[in-house]
Amino acid sequence: MTSDLYPVSRLAAAQEATRRAGIDALLLTPGPDLRYITGYEALPLERLTCLVVPAAGDAFLMVPRLELPAAEHSPASRLGVEFVAWEETDDPFAQVAKRLGGGVARVGLADRMWAMTSLRFRDALPGAEQVLASSVLREMRMRKSPAEVAALRAAGSAIDAVHAQVPGFLRPGRTEREVGRDIADAIIAAGHATVDFVIVASGPNGASPHHELSDRVIQAGEPVVVDIGGQMPSGYCSDSTRVYCVGEPPAEFAAYYEVLRQAQEAACAAVRPGVTCEAIDAAARRVIEDAGYGELFIHRTGHGIGLETHEDPYIVAGNAEPLAPGFAFSVEPGIYRSGAHGARIEDIVVCGEDGGERVNLRPRELMVV
Repeated sequence: MTSDLYPVSRLAAAQEATRRAGIDALLLTPGPDLRYITGYEALPLERLTCLVVPAAGDAFLMVPRLELPAAEHSPASRLGVEFVAWEETDDPFAQVAKRLGGGVARVGLADRMWAMTSLRFRDALPGAEQVLASSVLREMRMRKSPAEVAALRAAGSAIDAVHAQVPGFLRPGRTEREVGRDIADAIIAAGHATVDFVIVASGPNGASPHHELSDRVIQAGEPVVVDIGGQMPSGYCSDSTRVYCVGEPPAEFAAYYEVLRQAQEAACAAVRPGVTCEAIDAAARRVIEDAGYGELFIHRTGHGIGLETHEDPYIVAGNAEPLAPGFAFSVEPGIYRSGAHGARIEDIVVCGEDGGERVNLRPRELMVV
């Protein structure tokens, strides 16, 4: 699985893309960019770990001496690159600059690089323009390989298994925090390595899309938005939202929930190669606007997903990028009535050769518990 998810060929592809982009070197520090190329989930520390990918010449991995054993036991060891261990009294930034040599005019920094690290590289490579590594890696990371799609399916199945348990956690008198604790335990038990987020938004809290767990007590007759996700051992992420109601829902809520379900269905059905990201957003938004709830849909329809929960492509008005096979993203329209309640339905969808594939398969109808 590791070799399929993180093939050795990615390094050569990244180097060629770096050369074509007119960038002298990629500097990839711990985070999703480094893991994408190497499979190495390095610890983000004040000590520099950095994969240096020059446009010409051999790549090498700068690593603190005390992290060398971990690096050597990681998938990065399959790449055949030199591991350069630096000591506590060394200046690893100066070492990178020396190895790159003179004439470095442009470097690509990992998108999640810490500011203090990027500033150290600015000082070590004076005059070198700093650009985002995504200018090189974005196209690669957006087009998921079959192994990556399989990893996203596994993540989707795992989070679906958690949603299947949610009705057993919800009942009047429990707090959002108590329910959230049960869900977090279930996320790990379902096979995730980490819990990335747990949203349990009851009653009026459902009108806040990114509501944090609170001590609010869930009441009978209230809708509850449950948006959950985590990272699998593979590194790939899950993210899915379903809405539950503890007892019979308010009539107004039931009416707009059905509109929302139709909007989500329309957007998922529109997915196919060549359709633009903004067209998928429009497909959901049109249904909601036609029903008179347009002003209550306050966010984009979706975001890409992979080694990060939020990554390119973004499913939003103004993004005219056409979908291509391998693109993976959420489809999650929402309707939010401030002070009363809200709803969101979210699936991860992968664009295939002929259409879209949902990796989340739980029922999308309002579940009364």
